[in-house]
Amino acid sequence: MNQHKIVHLTSVHNLHDNRVFEKECVSLAQAGFDVALVVPDDGPDRQLQGVRILTVPKPKSRLKRMTVTTRQVVARALAEKADLYQFHDPELIPFALALRARGKPVIFDVHEDYVTSIRKGHWLPKPVASVVAFGYDYFERIAKLPYRTVIAERYYSARFPNAVPVLNYPRLDRFAAIMEQPIRQPPTKPRLLYTGTLVVDRGGLIYADLVRDLPDAEIHLVGWAEPATVAAMQQRGGAAAARMTFEGINERLPFSRIVQAYAEAWTCGLAIMPETEHYREKELTKFFEYMAAGLPIVASDFPVWKALIEGQGVGICVDPTKPSAMRDAVQWLVTHPDEARAMGERGRAAVRSTYNWDREAQRLVSLVRQLIGEST
Repeated sequence: MNQHKIVHLTSVHNLHDNRVFEKECVSLAQAGFDVALVVPDDGPDRQLQGVRILTVPKPKSRLKRMTVTTRQVVARALAEKADLYQFHDPELIPFALALRARGKPVIFDVHEDYVTSIRKGHWLPKPVASVVAFGYDYFERIAKLPYRTVIAERYYSARFPNAVPVLNYPRLDRFAAIMEQPIRQPPTKPRLLYTGTLVVDRGGLIYADLVRDLPDAEIHLVGWAEPATVAAMQQRGGAAAARMTFEGINERLPFSRIVQAYAEAWTCGLAIMPETEHYREKELTKFFEYMAAGLPIVASDFPVWKALIEGQGVGICVDPTKPSAMRDAVQWLVTHPDEARAMGERGRAAVRSTYNWDREAQRLVSLVRQLIGEST
C-alpha cells in the first residue's frame, strides 16, 4: 500500500465538512495514501473512514481563530512532515508559505469566491468590506503563485486560469441507497425541501413568503440555519410558521442527516435566492444533490442556473422577485406528477453519467500523484 503522507489543513471548516473530509480526505485515503486532517474540534485525535483526525482547540471567536487557531493548525501540520499539504482557507495562506518553504508541494483548495463573499459585508460594515475585498483580491493573486490550485466551481477559473477543477458533485456511494429506488410518487400537496446553509441571501425570506402564500404547503429546511434568519422567517410567515420545519438551527448537521431527508417524498428541492454577485454564477452543490435524489428543482432564473436546470430538463427557473411565478411553478409540479417524476429521472441520470464525485476524485488523486512524483 502507498504510504505517501498527505495532510489537509483547515481552521474554518468543521470535521465532517462535506468537501474537505467526506469527499477529498476519504477519497485520497481510499486511493491508498496516509491521509491526516488537521481541524478545530473538541474531540481527541482519532481515525475516521481511514483518515487520521488531528485536532486543535475550537476557537471562541473569529479573532482567536485567525490569530491563534491558524498557527496551531499549521504547527500540527508541520509536525507530520508530510509529502504534500492541502489547505482550505484563505486565512491560512500566509502560514502555508512555511509549508511550501519545506520544499514540499502545497495545494490551495478554493471552495468559495472569497472576493464577492467578503464584499457581501455580513461581518464587516459595507464600506470596510469593499476595501477588504479589494485588498484580498490583490493578495490572493500574488499569494497563489507558490501553490497549485484546485477549484470547486467552474467559474473560479476566471481568477485561477491554471487551476485544476475538482468540482463539488455528489459522492455516488452516499446516494446509492436512494438512487437504487424508483423515483417516489410526488405528494398530492406541496411538500418543499431546502438543504444547506440558510440565511437571507440564500432565500430565507422568500421561502417564508412562498409557504405563507401556499396555504396547503409545508417546507422542511435541513442544514445550518442562522438563528436570526429563522426568527425573521417565522415572523414573516405568521400563521404559516407552523408549516416550517427547521433542522440545524445554529448547528452543523452531519451530511448523513441531509441524505436521510433526501430519501423522503418531496414536491421539489428549492434554490430560489435573491440575485447577488456572490451566487448568480455558482452551480450550487444542492442542485446536484437534488438531482441525485430524483427531485425536480425550483430555482432562481439566473442565466447559469437556467442553462443547467432547464437546459437539462430537471426543473423550473423563476424570477425571485415575482411571488406568483414561484407559486405557479410549485403548483404546476403538484398538478403534473408525471412530468415532475420525469424531471427527477433526468436529473438522476445526469448525476450517474456526469455530475458525480467519482470523476472529480480521480482528477484530485492524479494531481496529488503528479505533485509527489508518483507514477499514475
